[in-house]
Amino acid sequence: MKFIVSSSALLKQLQSINGVVTNNPVVPILENFLFEIEDGKLTITASDLETSMITELPVEAREAGRIAAPARILLDTLKNLPDQPVTFTLDEETYTIEIASANGRYKLAGENATDFPRVPVVKGSAPIEIPSSSLSRAINKTIFAVSTDELRPAMTGILVQLADNQVTFVATDGHRLLRYRRSDVGAGQTANLIIPRKAFNLLKGALPSEATPVKVEFNNSNAFFNFNQMRLVCRLIDERYPDYENVIPVSNPNRLIISRADFLNSVKRISIYSNKTTHQVRLRLAGSELTVSAEDLDFSNEANEKLPCQYDGEDMEIGFNARFLAEMLSNIDSEEITLELSTPNRAGLLMPTTADDNESILMLVMPVMLNNYV
Repeated sequence: MKFIVSSSALLKQLQSINGVVTNNPVVPILENFLFEIEDGKLTITASDLETSMITELPVEAREAGRIAAPARILLDTLKNLPDQPVTFTLDEETYTIEIASANGRYKLAGENATDFPRVPVVKGSAPIEIPSSSLSRAINKTIFAVSTDELRPAMTGILVQLADNQVTFVATDGHRLLRYRRSDVGAGQTANLIIPRKAFNLLKGALPSEATPVKVEFNNSNAFFNFNQMRLVCRLIDERYPDYENVIPVSNPNRLIISRADFLNSVKRISIYSNKTTHQVRLRLAGSELTVSAEDLDFSNEANEKLPCQYDGEDMEIGFNARFLAEMLSNIDSEEITLELSTPNRAGLLMPTTADDNESILMLVMPVMLNNYV
């Protein structure tokens, strides 16, 4: 069986799904791409059992067939070939693959396609459409706060809450919590899905920059994302997500409004002088002035800066992990941010002062205890 395809077109499609392939998979066949040819169309699948990505491209082929092709050697070969038509000859009996280019021939050992795991299919679900830009933004705004603690599997994914007139994305690692909500996307149904971080990371890399509708479907065990010639199927995390709404403090009488860039740059500079274990920075709020300070008693390092701000509330001091604070400030777009506080031992709420009408971003960060509160 033969097919002819552009080397650069094939390379682009393989690179878009290669992130699924792991170095030491549970089953050796998963080190391969599954090639399936039918009606002049090449369908390529990559899988790690939990997540599968499928892409398609047109090729010149007269007959149908399927084979598993080794991912790494195939990618390395195509990366080093100039853009040109290449001919693949597949032997489905010996599982050998021969690639012929303008000035060379390359022979590699494939595997039996029947050993490749089947990709789940969705049945009976009502599809939801989300614009690619909205989905990409939701992933970017939440994924950095996902936990890596495998002992709390629910928190290693992003909670997607579907409602009639809105979609909410939530991520937390126990130290901070991100809630991103869109009111311009209605699901027409109610459901809670926990999508693994790897699946959303792959989706983020594959989503096109131009506006494209992404069709989302799900059942009890899997979620399906479909756009252009690309499909992603991932197994849902079957755990109960923490009741995050109860963690968000309702009464926050102390309110700070400050330039996001000035605050972020100050936190970055001051954190250089913080303790390398706790990364603690201290915020002192009084009148229309914010003092950001840090000290590392082990090395006698200390620093402080004063920033102008709008502050409405009682004078107070509160400590935060500088790395968490800087990361959250980096993920806000507005020129000014609002920080709402209640007491030095309760979580602070960070949000853009001005936001898009259709989106709501809330970031919660837990304080670190200052010496004078121990």
